[in-house]
Amino acid sequence: MQTRAQGLSEDWLSVWIGLLLFVLSLAVIGGGDLLGWAVTTQTWTDVSKALGTVSKRYAGLGGIGALIATYLALLIVLTAGAAALRANVARFAAAFTAVFWIAYLCWIAGSFAHFAVNTPGDMKKFGITWSLRLTNEGGFIIALLVGLFIGNFMPAFAHWMREAVRPELYVKIAIVLLGGFLGVTAAEKLGLATYLMFLGLAAIIVAYLIFWSVVYYVARVWFGFSREWAAPLASGISVCGVSAAIATGAAIRARPVVAIMVSSLVVIFAVVELLILPFLAQAFLSHEPLVAGAWMALSVKTDGAAVASGAITESLILANAAAGGVNYAKGWILGTAATVKVFIDIFIGVWAFVLAYIWTTRIEKREGERARLAEVWLRFPKFVIGYVVTFLLILLLALGATPETLGKVKAAMGEANTFRGIFFVLTFFTIGVMTNFRKLWEEGIGKLAAVYLLCLFGFIIWVGLVISWLFYGGVKPPLAGG
Repeated sequence: MQTRAQGLSEDWLSVWIGLLLFVLSLAVIGGGDLLGWAVTTQTWTDVSKALGTVSKRYAGLGGIGALIATYLALLIVLTAGAAALRANVARFAAAFTAVFWIAYLCWIAGSFAHFAVNTPGDMKKFGITWSLRLTNEGGFIIALLVGLFIGNFMPAFAHWMREAVRPELYVKIAIVLLGGFLGVTAAEKLGLATYLMFLGLAAIIVAYLIFWSVVYYVARVWFGFSREWAAPLASGISVCGVSAAIATGAAIRARPVVAIMVSSLVVIFAVVELLILPFLAQAFLSHEPLVAGAWMALSVKTDGAAVASGAITESLILANAAAGGVNYAKGWILGTAATVKVFIDIFIGVWAFVLAYIWTTRIEKREGERARLAEVWLRFPKFVIGYVVTFLLILLLALGATPETLGKVKAAMGEANTFRGIFFVLTFFTIGVMTNFRKLWEEGIGKLAAVYLLCLFGFIIWVGLVISWLFYGGVKPPLAGG
């Protein structure tokens, strides 16, 4: 979703909100604490003990007080953002209230010990004999399923919430915040982090060159689609889902209905992949965790679902490894998925310019009209700027820090990361809400779906796995405390 008002877009709004939370979190480094009141959720068997504050300084607020404070803070900030986007402020505030409370209740439910506990020691601690071993991020899956139920069986309620159903906004804010968290992680293992970023860049270039051309060929030759349909479909399936389909459609001046139909398919299939691929990765790639992370980014076609699938995959694989006595450091599987996905997003602007140039100079020649270099900037995903800024700032701070200061930097990013988790669960829930399978089928997307199904499950997922293996095979995340 990309709403514009007086030059502001959801893309830019995500940067400003993400940076606001990031800057506030840095107060910890100077001895302050501006975000310590935020709510955090622990694994529980007694639900009254599920909630707390992220900082002990605000422990007196209590879990329920922290939850209410977090809701009010996000309501104010996001409603101000909605006003800047010229959205209906009253409707947004009411809808966001429903979105927040339902999504967070799902996260609390996902933190139930029988869902979340992932080690024998913790099972003994909580006095339970079985667990699904999902960690509390199993709440993401519950949020997605609840959202799907509302989107498909409670359409009137889903329609009422539509003003606040903005998964792309929520996940982009989360990714801006993720940059700081990964900056600390990278500083501790700088050589490995640099290597992974190089691999990510190489992997997506290979994937682009293979995926896009094959999907375009299949759509044009096997299914007889026009160029207007084939190009956005190839970008949506092979590159980066909604953003790529919209950018490509605009670059080639396709009718708006083209990008809308392709984007709808992207969301449907992203949900299907999200429910399947992390568990396949857990079953078959636990011994190659970074391959699994890269595979999520190359296979799942929206920012929200791709990064979210990386988060689930990390939880599942770390749980498997911990059960076998291997404790990998957190953040590396998710970081690999996010890094590969960010490189993909960066390339959208370049690809849109390439297609705009080809269409205006070769396919739809019009006298005096040429692709402008400014189109690269117009199509460039601005939230990536926020991600890079937070990553580099924290990386530089952490590299030059004393052990005491490094501890404060970690604490600051821990507070920011709390909000990243909240925006993730909002993303999962709203992806589900906006996915109405019946309505999309009635709009006549069967033939498009056939291309998507054939290319995605018959080719892209498996070639993506091979590419991930070629670039990341044998590369392991560091051990916790190592």
